[in-house]
Amino acid sequence: MSIALPEAVRIREVGPRDGFQNEPEVIPTADKVRLIDALARTGIQRLELTSFVRADVIPQLADAREVLAAVDIPEGVERSVLVPNERGLEAALEHREQIDGVSVFLSASETHNKKNVNRTVAESLDALGRVIPAAVGAGFHCTAVIATSFGCPYEGVVEEDRVLQLAAALAAAGATELGFGDTTGMANPAQVARFFARAAVDLPGVELTAHFHNTRGQGLANAVAALQVGCTSFESSFGELGGCPVPKGATGNIATEDLVSMFEEMGVATGVSLPALLDATRDVAGVLGRPLGSHTLVAGPIDWHGA
Repeated sequence: MSIALPEAVRIREVGPRDGFQNEPEVIPTADKVRLIDALARTGIQRLELTSFVRADVIPQLADAREVLAAVDIPEGVERSVLVPNERGLEAALEHREQIDGVSVFLSASETHNKKNVNRTVAESLDALGRVIPAAVGAGFHCTAVIATSFGCPYEGVVEEDRVLQLAAALAAAGATELGFGDTTGMANPAQVARFFARAAVDLPGVELTAHFHNTRGQGLANAVAALQVGCTSFESSFGELGGCPVPKGATGNIATEDLVSMFEEMGVATGVSLPALLDATRDVAGVLGRPLGSHTLVAGPIDWHGA
């Protein structure tokens, strides 16, 4: 039985933010800029460059302003930053010439939200009810991300109804894109397919984005499950960098090069040059001085002529 797949997808590379913030050491600004500039020339459509956060909380991103001032992003690549609160949005507004969009976030589970941002979900939702309209009013594309959409390491099952209710509230506040994060890699393909099929019905007119982690090795399988029910927007991180800073053992996002390789082999266009992306991944591996979780980095692209 054949399954109709989308002809193309859009990928947001989140390594420069989600990946770098989880490294134990601070990456030099010059290295960040070089890596971001390389990623921006791979054909990737969207780049999350950094986040405006407190330097004492996430020192790895304390150079957000310096990075934004130094990067050279080609026309047509969407540049975004993560803003954790109203103060973060104020900082983003100071750099509106260098930013096209902002992402905001909350968790679907109370415990994770409290541990992550020290707020209840209701408090976060109330704050985002102010941040999102202000961001959209300033001309930013606004993505609202719901972490722990497929399960919480502290509370276990997160009800689908709860996630979709939060999503509806964020859409009503003005978010034009909704991201659903498998923050600690608890999703499975059957669950993902059910969720995105329902979300497409419940949330018409809003772009739905899938964000999977590979903590338990199911990240790419979950991406295929989302793709098969019509999801065409994904987030990933080169080198499989990233994770969640709250619970132990939450490893990185699915590797962008693995996602690109898989989709292209399936006949789904990504617009990304895999060789160029692998060059950037080799570069970040050298900067970090350690092996990365990327499979395609080790095995290389498929060479059908050499088989």
